[in-house]
Amino acid sequence: MAMLWSGGGPRASRGPAWGALFALAASACATAQTPPPLGEGDLVAKARAIHERVITLDTHVDINPGNFQLGAPNYRNRLNTQVNLPKMEEGGLDAAFLIVYVGQGAQLTPEGYDRAYAQAMEKFRAIHRLVDSIAPDRAALALTGADVRRIAAQGKRAILIGVENGYPIGTDLTRVKQFHDLGARYLSLAHNGHSQLSDSNTGERDGQWQWNGLSPLGERVVAEANRVGIMLDISHPSKQSMMRTLQLTKAPIIASHSGVRALADHSRNLDDEQLKALAKNGGVAQLVAFDGYVKVRPPDSPERVQAIVALRADFGLAGGGPGGLGPGAIAQVSAERRDEFRRRVAELNRKYPPPPRATVKDFVNHIDYAVKLIGIDHVGISSDFDGGGGVEGWSDATETFNVTLELVRRGYTEEQIAKLWSGNLLRVLDAVQRVAAQLQRSAASEGR
Repeated sequence: MAMLWSGGGPRASRGPAWGALFALAASACATAQTPPPLGEGDLVAKARAIHERVITLDTHVDINPGNFQLGAPNYRNRLNTQVNLPKMEEGGLDAAFLIVYVGQGAQLTPEGYDRAYAQAMEKFRAIHRLVDSIAPDRAALALTGADVRRIAAQGKRAILIGVENGYPIGTDLTRVKQFHDLGARYLSLAHNGHSQLSDSNTGERDGQWQWNGLSPLGERVVAEANRVGIMLDISHPSKQSMMRTLQLTKAPIIASHSGVRALADHSRNLDDEQLKALAKNGGVAQLVAFDGYVKVRPPDSPERVQAIVALRADFGLAGGGPGGLGPGAIAQVSAERRDEFRRRVAELNRKYPPPPRATVKDFVNHIDYAVKLIGIDHVGISSDFDGGGGVEGWSDATETFNVTLELVRRGYTEEQIAKLWSGNLLRVLDAVQRVAAQLQRSAASEGR
């Protein structure tokens, strides 16, 4: 008979005690149910397989029409831009919203609207040139969620169009439908600066508001966007504008490229109230890998600011302020001077080192926060590439896999990763288009 000791002394037994047997059995069950953590090689292989199976979609990529010309280096080639077809293909980025962005001056005038409209039309033409003439064998225009899925299944890049800033609409409401017919599938009513349609987030910085949300014309644009089937994007408008949009819209809305304000206190980011309101609406927050919105850094030293201003002036870069020296700046530099620009930037950074950049881990912290707050169905991914976006580890389209890898490291499943990369955004696009069809049927039945 086995002898068990009740104290902490030695146990004399020819076999394990029953307690030990139970412990061994429990341990075996736990081992059977919880596989050991993957080694680095297996984890990367798992992430790679997921990355190849899901549809990866970036909702915000800025463009320069000069990169969409026939008979010249263009998006078919491996340009110095953060995004182009070769870099999308290398990084496994399946789809992207290319952006019809137009800035604006302080004056809201007919002349300003006309100039902005002309610039917007130039970008629409550039995107159509890409899919129709430059690379129809490698890219195609997507107008619906089904289009994105079909084009991705064909091994091509799905190209969508977003309009950043409603300023080029001017006062002509028919341009909303015109933009839709040209392929626009989301529309932001303002950018940096109040437009004729909406206040901008910059009112917080400046302490000045024009509409306390939306203008009367802006409210009509919300209704028209619902009617024709364009998603409304609230990334740049003010919080008041977003909340008024939520009161008016009959369809889900999106934030095409914003961060979490609780993690980076910037007016371009969404606070908890905004995130919860977006989820209640059925919309999606496409969190952005933009260094300054992922992690608010200490300001540059006065010496670095002065050197950046001087360098930007020397190369004739738009903006006039310190701005930045990243991809958004180099895209403005002529091809002949780009090597010189890179050398000068490297020298400046050695002499006046910048603060450390945000990383992919910092970026995925924003995803984690939002998922825990509002649920996996209301969060997505964007870069703002070629418009200032990028973090260490996801600095251009070739590094897109690193985002998937970090999500796998944190335990996200393939189903969840598919939602984050494209599923949630495409769900909203489908819903917006269903609402538009219903509104149009109702209007037709009423003879309007």
